[in-house]
Amino acid sequence: MENTDNDHIDEYFSTARVTGRQGAIELPADGYLNYLYDLDDPVLAGSRGMNYQEFAEDRYSAPFLQELLTYWDSLYREPFVGITSDGVVREGLYDLPADGAPTDPELVAAAEHVLAVLSPEEREQFTYQLDAPEWRAWSNPEFVIYRVGLRLEDLSDSTVDAILQLVRASLSPEGYERVSEAMALNGFLGELVDLPSVMNDRSYWVSLFGTPSATEPWGWQLFGHHVALNFVTVGGRHVVAPVFIGAEPALSDGERPPLFDAREQIAIELAESLTEQQRERAVIFDSVLDPSMPEGRLHPADERHVAGAFRDNRVVPYEGIPASELNDTQRALLRALAEDFFLLLSAPQREVTLSDFDAHIDETWFSWYGATDGSQPFYFRIQSPVILAELDHHAGVWLNNRLPARFHVHTTLRLPNGNDYGRAYIAEANTQK
Repeated sequence: MENTDNDHIDEYFSTARVTGRQGAIELPADGYLNYLYDLDDPVLAGSRGMNYQEFAEDRYSAPFLQELLTYWDSLYREPFVGITSDGVVREGLYDLPADGAPTDPELVAAAEHVLAVLSPEEREQFTYQLDAPEWRAWSNPEFVIYRVGLRLEDLSDSTVDAILQLVRASLSPEGYERVSEAMALNGFLGELVDLPSVMNDRSYWVSLFGTPSATEPWGWQLFGHHVALNFVTVGGRHVVAPVFIGAEPALSDGERPPLFDAREQIAIELAESLTEQQRERAVIFDSVLDPSMPEGRLHPADERHVAGAFRDNRVVPYEGIPASELNDTQRALLRALAEDFFLLLSAPQREVTLSDFDAHIDETWFSWYGATDGSQPFYFRIQSPVILAELDHHAGVWLNNRLPARFHVHTTLRLPNGNDYGRAYIAEANTQK
């Protein structure tokens, strides 16, 4: 539950990712096509022909990864508390409606249909108790850490269609489109580097928690490379958190905008609107690789984002500028930015979740790392008692840019103070019985 990482992780990052960071660093500003490995490069060729299980076993042999996996496992096995700003969970933030509507019958039917098309063996692998610890086993690398539920690429097309219909029924149309695009971009990456059996649009694990019901809590989880969703319906409210969505590259051609283009444009508009006095508070570091960053601030896997996999209990102090010091236009941009993070929720659910955001607007903080004009990679975070949302530009993993670039994006969404996985709502629902 600490806010810093092991010394060996810090040492790895400082040597393996940011060579020369003490000097002036020119970060990539051009397109991903300039950073393709040769297909015969050992970075790619060494994994060619492997399936996802063979690839994971190969990755486990790396000494650094063994240490990182051990560290992540220790975080996974901590009792759930929730992300906080000071180590103390703030109570009374999440209230269920007194007359909560039953879960949409179409959503229940979609979940029941998945159960119906699975074999008994698949059903046993797919289903967990609502309070099962496996909720917290999700991750976003391309290699498998924990096997939870069923792997889409191991299933028949008809079964995958049923599962994706459950995802579609749970999310807004625009939210489902974003998730589908991120999954498709993973497939595009697999084709780009000729590793389709390692990365494809079905490189995801899916599972069901609880029993589909119109009146009782239940949910599902989908996770894999660059996509992780945790959905819960309880007492008339939907929760989609934690969420991790990213892409490398964040676009496949010139016909569609990058995956998070709209979000980034809103963020840049807000950052550019800051006065000099506001910038002094909001802009924490002038570069995403600023030499003044304290030890531990950069992580070898997460880089700057703080709320990724296994970070359920992280203590994340507020930083930046409070929304109380923004003008009305800036606060509207901040709200629009938060709304985009809540895009996966259906429109009615998004509105009630935004009302929670509005109720704590004066306790909401906005921070920024890097140039504010979009000319360089950047990081930003929105944080309040009821939201932690961030976007971070990363160095290459399957592309060869060794410094962060805007075409490799990670985003996270959390509900601090114990409502990830709908935990606070479920606890309240249990007290109402």
